[in-house]
Order: sequence, then structure tokens, then C-alpha cells
Amino acid sequence: MKPAPNLAPSPAPTTAPSPAPDDVADWPELVTAALLGTDRRPLPALLDRAAVQAVARRAGLRPGPASPLPPAAPADPRPALPEAARQRLAMLLPARAGSGGGTLANLNELLPQWVAAAARHGYRCPAALVPPLLDAARTRSELRADAVALAGPLGRWLADRNPDWRFVLRTPLTGEQATGPDQRLWQEGLFAERVTHLTLLRRRDPDAARELLRSTWAGERAEDRLLFLDALQEGLAAGDEPFLEAALNDRAKNVRATAAELLSALPGSALAERMARRALACVTLSSTADGARLTVHPPTACDPEMRHDGIPVGSPTGRADRAFWLGEIVAATPLDTWVTAYGSPAELLALPVSDAWQQDLRDAWSRAAVRQGDARWARALLALPAPDPIPVGSAAKLLAVLPPLERADWTAGFLAGHGLADAFQLLVACPAPWSEALGRAVLGALERVAATGGYPWSHSGVIGVAERALPPEAAAELSALAEHTVPAWAETFARLGATLRLRAAMFAELTEVAAWG
Repeated sequence: MKPAPNLAPSPAPTTAPSPAPDDVADWPELVTAALLGTDRRPLPALLDRAAVQAVARRAGLRPGPASPLPPAAPADPRPALPEAARQRLAMLLPARAGSGGGTLANLNELLPQWVAAAARHGYRCPAALVPPLLDAARTRSELRADAVALAGPLGRWLADRNPDWRFVLRTPLTGEQATGPDQRLWQEGLFAERVTHLTLLRRRDPDAARELLRSTWAGERAEDRLLFLDALQEGLAAGDEPFLEAALNDRAKNVRATAAELLSALPGSALAERMARRALACVTLSSTADGARLTVHPPTACDPEMRHDGIPVGSPTGRADRAFWLGEIVAATPLDTWVTAYGSPAELLALPVSDAWQQDLRDAWSRAAVRQGDARWARALLALPAPDPIPVGSAAKLLAVLPPLERADWTAGFLAGHGLADAFQLLVACPAPWSEALGRAVLGALERVAATGGYPWSHSGVIGVAERALPPEAAAELSALAEHTVPAWAETFARLGATLRLRAAMFAELTEVAAWG
């Protein structure tokens, strides 16, 4: 007889009890069991024990010593922005653009003007707005100098701690005090810090800056020597000539060329005199049956003396070598050389030139006028009539030599005769705000383009410059223009007018606060 089956339920499976705190294995023992396996190193409830041990280890971890706090940012004694101006900056900064309230104005164009004006008034930026201000300046190089000045010591303190803002350390501050050469910074600083230090020192004490550079010149890398040499352009004087003459023997071609260009900007330098002798040998005044004319005989080879004075053996510009050598010689010759030898700039420019060298001569004289800052020659070159006027690119550079009001008058005349087609470079050369005459000339040219079916986006560069430089009084005329033109131009004129009105408002805020202070 078979036994009766056991109908009692099977006992439920049980899990191993969690280990008691005093039964927890050491962590090394747990690790060994896990690595070897519980077959070779039996340890009940290994995972439970490991979980308990992990929690215990974390709970019992003692915090390490705290890092020392960084030194506080230097104090900034300048007056704080008042509330209205602070709100204006918050609206203009890209991070806060949403607070602009749907304004038609172009805030991107207004921000650089606001920052420059606030820096001129001597305000400091609110601490909370320094990071977004530096972020904006990081992506817009035209903002940097004024933004760094406005951010002040706090901006430099932050730049030491954020690599994205390291440009602040490379941006010289206008008006920053420099007590003299800092030998430790010059010897141990990063390259950008050294350039900034040299630039600032050059503004305060040109001779000290030159001697500081001389002290380490032989050991500097070629690319660094080139940039350091650029810093000597500001405050260039006769005392720099011996150092620059020595740099003509530098082993780097670009350094030699830069030294020669700097020396050519010193009309009394030995290099300028050598260039003058070469120029007078190349360009002579001849008498012909048809009257006086300039006869041109460019060099046929680049001799060692020319190479010593920074003239390359071959043309790097794509021009024929002889034309290139002629241009380099004439551009480096003191302009008074020609006046003494052949007559006034106007008389010289009116003379016929042999063998189609006229444009080469005019281009070189234009470069010389810009390099030497000679307003008399700039006026004569800008006055050249059709059919051979000075090219617009050269004209824009020559305008920079003239006083601001004279630039504006010349550009207004150009707009009246040529319209907006080639005006952008010329308008950029005219500082803001434009004179009333130039403002009216620009508005008239825009109105003519709108009436003849032109498109606003074809003249976006000119419109952008107008947003920065048109006098605020032009806003009323822009409103009138917007009411009597096609929709695309109506929107453009309305936006431009809104920008001018907002620009006037923000400047008034800063001026009023400056007066209260």
C-alpha cells in the first residue's frame, strides 16, 4: 500500500537575513570574495554585505579640508550706474534682450554706443551685469575696449577665473595707470599679458617701453617680435630710430618689413632719406614739346641696399616686380621731398606721367599720405577729377587724415554725385554723430533708392552705419518717409527712426546722471 501523499504546503523560500552591523565583513574581504567567487571564498549574503558596507563607508566619510577662498575682487571706486541706466543696459545686453518690450530699435547697434558712452562718463558696471557684458564682448570685438573699461577691476578678476573671458587680460584699458616697467610680468607673464603691459607702458612712457622691449629682444620668438614691434606705432618718435634701424637686420622677413614701415613714418629718419634718394632717381621732371611731365624709371632689380630697407626681392601682391618696387619706394618717401623738388601736391598731380605709371604713383602717394598723416596731400588726392578719381578704398583711408567735419562734407558731396553704391567705406570713415549736412545727404540717397525700386537689404551696410551715426533729429524725417513709401522701405525707415529715438533717450539718461553726480 502506497503511503499517502504529503499535502502540506512547501515552506516558502527564504532569503538570507541581512547581516547585523557587527557581522559586516571588512571591505577588502568583500572585494576578495567577489573577485575569487563564493565557491572558493565562501561568504554568505555577499551582495547584502557589500550594500551595507558601501552605505557605511559613505556615511562615515569625513569631508576633506575646504579650499581657501579666492581673494576678493579689488574695490572699484567709480560711481555706480543709476537705476534707469542699469535697466537700459539690461535691455541692451543679448542675455536680457527679452526685456526690450518689442521695440523696433536695433539693439545690436545701440549696445556699443551705450557702452562707450557709459565708459566715458566714468561709471562702473553693476556686478550682476558684468558676466553678460563680458559674454557680449567676447563675441563682438568692437565692444571689447569699452566693455573692459566699464567692467573695471571686477572684469579682470573674473577673467582670471574664466578662460572664456581671457581677452580681458589682453585688452589695454584707456586711462589705466602704469607706474613703470614691471620686470616680473615682462619676464614671466603670458604673451597676451606682456603685449598688454607693453602697450600700456608705451602710452605712458614711450622710451621706457622701447627699452623694456630691447632688454629681451634677442631672445623673443619671431612671431612675438613682430607683434611687439607693432606696439611701437603708438607714440613713434625719433628716439625709436636706432632700435628700428637695428631691426632692419632681423632674421625674420616680416619683422624687417614692419621696422622699415615704422621708419618710413619718421620723415627725418635715415631710411626715409635713403628712400627719397631712390625716389628722385626713379621719378624725374622732364621738359617736352608738350610741356613738363614726370618721367618714371622704376628699379630694374632689388639690390642688397633695397632689401636691407625692407623691400622684398619679389612682389607678394601679384603686381609686376618693377611696379611693386616703385610703389614701395615712393610710399616710404617723405612727401615734402616732392614738394621741394617739383612743386605743390596739386601741381604734381596735374602733370602727365610717362609710360602709364600714373596710377602706380598715385597709389603710392596715397599710402604715403596716410602713413605720414599729411592732410595737404590727402586733400589734393581726394580732389582728383574724373575720369581718374582716386579709388573709393584709397579715398576712405585718406579721409581718416582729415578733420571730422571735412570728412563729412567731402562724403556728402560724393553721395550727391554717386549715390550709395560705393559709399559704405566712406561713411565708416566719418565719425558719429554725422553732421547735419551728411545726415541729410544719406537720407536723400536712401529716399532716391526707395523711389527707384531698390531693396533695403541691398544697402544693409549703409543702414547699419546710419543707425549708429545719423543725428537723432533725423527721426522725424524718417517717420515722414515711412508714410510715403513701399512697405519694405516703410519698415526700414520706421526701424531706423526708432533706433535714433532710443539712442537719444539713452544718451540723455547718462548725461542727466552725470550732471547730478
